[in-house]
Amino acid sequence: MLKISPSILAADFTSLRSEMADVVRGGADWLHIDVMDGLFVPNISIGLPVLESIRKATDAFLDVHLMIDRPRRYVQAFCDAGADLLTFHVEAAQPQDITEAIAQVKRAGKKVGLVLKPRTPAECLLPWLDTLDLVLVMTVEPGFGAQKFMEDQLPKLRLVRRMADRAGLHPDIEVDGGITAVTAPLVAEAGANVLVAGSAVFGKPDRAAAIAALRNACAAFA
Repeated sequence: MLKISPSILAADFTSLRSEMADVVRGGADWLHIDVMDGLFVPNISIGLPVLESIRKATDAFLDVHLMIDRPRRYVQAFCDAGADLLTFHVEAAQPQDITEAIAQVKRAGKKVGLVLKPRTPAECLLPWLDTLDLVLVMTVEPGFGAQKFMEDQLPKLRLVRRMADRAGLHPDIEVDGGITAVTAPLVAEAGANVLVAGSAVFGKPDRAAAIAALRNACAAFA
C-alpha cells in the first residue's frame, strides 16, 4: 500500500503545528523528520527537543531519518523522544555498531530501517535485510532539500525489491529526494511504496490536492 510521508524540512517552522495538521488532514500517512548533525552531512537541522515537541503536537506516525555520524549513540534517545520509525545510514557506522543500533531500536518497540546514499550499492544491506522494517533509498545526496531527482537510482530500487522478494521478506521501500507527481510513478514502478515529498507537498497551497496528485500518479502501481 502506497504511503506518503511529507518532509517537514519543507514546512514553515514558524507554524509547524498547523503545517503538520494540514498535511495529515490532507491525507499524509506519515510525517518525515530529517535530523542532520553537520558532520555526516554538511548541514544541521532539528534535534531531540524539536522531536519531543512534535510528538506532543501530533499523533501522526513519525518517520525519523538520522543523517548523523555514529547513530548508535543516539538511537535510544530518539526512540524515547517519540520516533515511531528510526532510519540511519549504513555509511555512518561500523557493521557491529549498525547491528547493535538496530537491536536497540527493536528493544524500544519501534520500527527500524537502513538508508543508502546514491553511491552505496544495494548489496550493503544484505547483512541486515532480514532485520529491517524499511529500506530507504536516497534519490538525491542527503543533506539538503529541493534537489533534482537522480533517475540513475531506479535500478538500485528494483534490486532492493528483488533482494527482499527473493529472501521472502516484505520491508517497506522508501524513497527520498526529488519526489513529485512526475517522478513518483517512476519509483513506484521500481518497487517503492513509501514516498517522502517535501516541497511537492509543503510547497503547494492545497496540500490535500498535492498528496492526491502523488497517489493518482502512482495508481497503476498501487
